[in-house]
Amino acid sequence: QVQLVESGGGLVQPGGSLRLSCAVSGSSVSAGTMGWYRQAPGKQRELVATLVVGAIPNYAEFVKGRFTISRDNAKNTVYLQMNSLKPEDTGVYFCWRSAGTWGQGTQVTVAE
Repeated sequence: QVQLVESGGGLVQPGGSLRLSCAVSGSSVSAGTMGWYRQAPGKQRELVATLVVGAIPNYAEFVKGRFTISRDNAKNTVYLQMNSLKPEDTGVYFCWRSAGTWGQGTQVTVAE
């Protein structure tokens, strides 16, 4: 059974940075597409970034140039480095793996 466990969320001021981690068990991070989604209060879940083995990462327009998705095969972990955070980046961030596996989410709050 594949499990995804996110960590690294928290409260940060506008302009700050956070790095989210998604620890994968039951499968390899290099075995399929991995990604990050987010859901703001009252809004639908939306794609943030995806990472396919051997391909260039894909980013939503609203995070291009600020967020970076990466994977560490040795640690079996996927990361989302978030820089220049804005209040509108606030939400619950979910790790996702192709075949429809989701993590429980980690809260990111960007506020003064």
